[in-house]
Amino acid sequence: MTSQEIRQQFLDFFASKQHKIVSGSPVVPYDDPTLLFSNAGMNQFKDVFLATGKRDYTRAADTQKCIRVSGKHNDLEEVGIDTYHHTFFEMLGNWSFGDYYKKEAIQWAWELLTEVWKLPKERLFATVYRTDDEALEMWKTVTDINPAHILKFDEKDNFWEMGETGPCGPCSEIHINLSDDYDDPSLVNAGSPLCIEIWNLVFIQFNRDENGVLHELPAKHVDTGMGFERLVAVIQGKSSNYDTDVFMPIIRKIEEISGADYTTETDIIPIRVIADHIRTLSFAIADGAVPSNEGRGYVLRRILRRAARYGRKINLNNPFLYQLVDTLAEQMGNQFPEIVENKEFVKKIIRSEEESFNKTLDRGIHHFEEIAGQLKKAGIKEIPGADAFKLYDTYGFPVDLTRIIAAEQGFSVDEAGFEKNMTEQRERAREATKSKVGLVNIIGGGLDDFETIDNNSTTFTGYESLSETATITGIKRDGSGELIILDKTPFYVEAGGQIDDLGIIRIGENKLVVDDVLKNEGKVIHVVDNGMGLLVDTGMEVIAEVDSKRRWDIMRNHSATHFMHGALRKVLGTHVQQAGSYVGPDRLRFDFSHFGKVTKEELAEIELIVNSQLRENIPLTHHRNVPIEKAKSMGALMFFGDKYGDLVNVVQFGNESIEFCGGTHVQNSSQIGLFKILSESSISSGVRRIEAVTGAGVERFIQHQFEKLNESSDVIAKLHDEKKKLEKEIAEFKLSQKKQQISKVVASGESLEGINLYSAIIEADGNDELKQLGDDLRDHIKSGVGLLLSVFDEKVGLVCVVTDDLIKQKNLSAGKIVGDVARILGGGGGGRPQSATAGGKDIQKINEALLEFKKITGNYLTI
Repeated sequence: MTSQEIRQQFLDFFASKQHKIVSGSPVVPYDDPTLLFSNAGMNQFKDVFLATGKRDYTRAADTQKCIRVSGKHNDLEEVGIDTYHHTFFEMLGNWSFGDYYKKEAIQWAWELLTEVWKLPKERLFATVYRTDDEALEMWKTVTDINPAHILKFDEKDNFWEMGETGPCGPCSEIHINLSDDYDDPSLVNAGSPLCIEIWNLVFIQFNRDENGVLHELPAKHVDTGMGFERLVAVIQGKSSNYDTDVFMPIIRKIEEISGADYTTETDIIPIRVIADHIRTLSFAIADGAVPSNEGRGYVLRRILRRAARYGRKINLNNPFLYQLVDTLAEQMGNQFPEIVENKEFVKKIIRSEEESFNKTLDRGIHHFEEIAGQLKKAGIKEIPGADAFKLYDTYGFPVDLTRIIAAEQGFSVDEAGFEKNMTEQRERAREATKSKVGLVNIIGGGLDDFETIDNNSTTFTGYESLSETATITGIKRDGSGELIILDKTPFYVEAGGQIDDLGIIRIGENKLVVDDVLKNEGKVIHVVDNGMGLLVDTGMEVIAEVDSKRRWDIMRNHSATHFMHGALRKVLGTHVQQAGSYVGPDRLRFDFSHFGKVTKEELAEIELIVNSQLRENIPLTHHRNVPIEKAKSMGALMFFGDKYGDLVNVVQFGNESIEFCGGTHVQNSSQIGLFKILSESSISSGVRRIEAVTGAGVERFIQHQFEKLNESSDVIAKLHDEKKKLEKEIAEFKLSQKKQQISKVVASGESLEGINLYSAIIEADGNDELKQLGDDLRDHIKSGVGLLLSVFDEKVGLVCVVTDDLIKQKNLSAGKIVGDVARILGGGGGGRPQSATAGGKDIQKINEALLEFKKITGNYLTI
């Protein structure tokens, strides 16, 4: 059977058991900030197990794309070395949400494996948790497995937990013994490639509390997962997952472009690594992730660079990974159409990243060789942590890449030292970007030092109003200033890129300026300047007023980021994700994932889309305190890195934009006014930044442009005069340099019948300059005839000069002499007796013409 047939048989089998066949979730879990990548089929049902969500079905089955490269499930180092570990794999799974339980799960698993796929029963083993007698009994009664092949294991192997607390339960694994001694139980869970786990049946029946105590769940669930690649290898009778039709098309393509041979000992591991890693890269990028320097982006960058490094082992020194994407799309596109739909984008991202890494790889390897050479001389066999960190920090080498290169030369890596350097760098970054929340502690010890009359959180009223009558519920005095806590406030505290509000607090006829606002333990703290020494105390009624003009400018910019985000995704693609933002009164800044520079044409289209939408007067719909599952079902955009509670706010502008957002916004798009992009730039690999203005900011931009235009007119006129002056000075300087040639011409003169003759081939930029040099020659000789020749514009220029005494005494004429010489060059000319110019076409005869000058002048002396 082919792998596609095996996959379809699994889905068909569970469809026949009344399971709903559902689509797997994206490999990038944007709705689960706790995960870098989807690493199990149960990820999309996590809310069901946590009892925070439910489905309209109680049985489900699917195939889920999974990536395991970090944390508990870090398989990266094993990939390519053994035959069955992968960074990307498919997990076939079936689930019961409070429906069937152990009996059916075990019975159906056995039926599918032995009756549909005909796996040899005598080679199969089942493991159960050491106290799970129920599962043990089910294996004995609902299957015909050899009872001696049912084994008990402890928590390490047969107890599943989602986390330190929460849903958990025993599991039962199915292993197949591929060794010659298929009755040997010692191979089970021994890490041997001759006995591998192919299916894990998890029975979620407990909830673990904070004290570690297990409590029976009222509704019990089943969560199973089967490694697709391992299963295919078993059914197809292959000793390695890589030898199946899941991998062989990619392997053949690698052989084709590299000339390597998969059957050789030197090539097999590099080819396996590349074949595995291209799957991870392609599916992750197709689902919206991009290589970068943090989070999942850094994981992808590590994987790509590891693959590129292994490529060099089989003579793939230029970008090559992107060439494998077509093969992968052709092979897996039927089951996962997103790899076909996003194929060209995936190829662009991978190629761009390969090109970038190749630029630094050679320099990094050169630096490594220098380090290794010094260490070898000193007899040291470990790469110091500081050097490993420099390879990472300067040359982009992930530590696992350094480990590979080091191992090839017999070195280990001081990874503890590397981590120490990494920690120090993180601390420096942390110090440089200390949270404003820490200001409360810096001023003096958090909220413990406050005089308070109410321990409730501050209610934010700034969505509806910019002025609020409130009561002071807490205060802390600090010199001439106060930190004031109110029971309610319209002041927005910086979050989600939107900066703090500023304004005043009125106490009677007096007012205190609010310089800053903070949030701590749910309370909003207003930092005010009380230089006037006003009496401020708890229980006092005050009026908190936000600077209205400033807030409106902030809201315009914030709402504009939502419209721009939507336009970016329309123009550039849905891979665009917010990677950071700044929303202030003066401007907005929006960082987003994208593989290359946004072109002028694309920026113009984005601007056009946004401004068109702003003119449509699209109203704001502000969904507040919406259950997170409902918000997801609304289609609201949410991205990795943002943390959400059970209730969220969703900002919606018609059909153009709907996002999770807790910020403040205009009531309709027309209130934003105009939108203008100021700049687009790169802030790191795979992350771009756009800065823009709206409303009054656009007015200031236009005014500034007019001012620059007026200034430019004056500057242009001045620059024009300066240019003319400089051109004149340069020309005079060049001419003076060339006039130095004349002194050499004069010094090399010769005599003919008592008359001085001067001739030479010189440098000149044109006829005018040649004539000037001729005049200069005439000024330097007391008596005589001179001829200068120069090549320019692919022709020969000539100038002849005769002094006045020879014109009178010998009747010599510069015009006649230069005309005769020019005819030798295939040209002609003439002029006054004192000075005349001519031109010729035949550059090859320039030396002949120079020699004939003397003869021609002599002929005129005999007339």
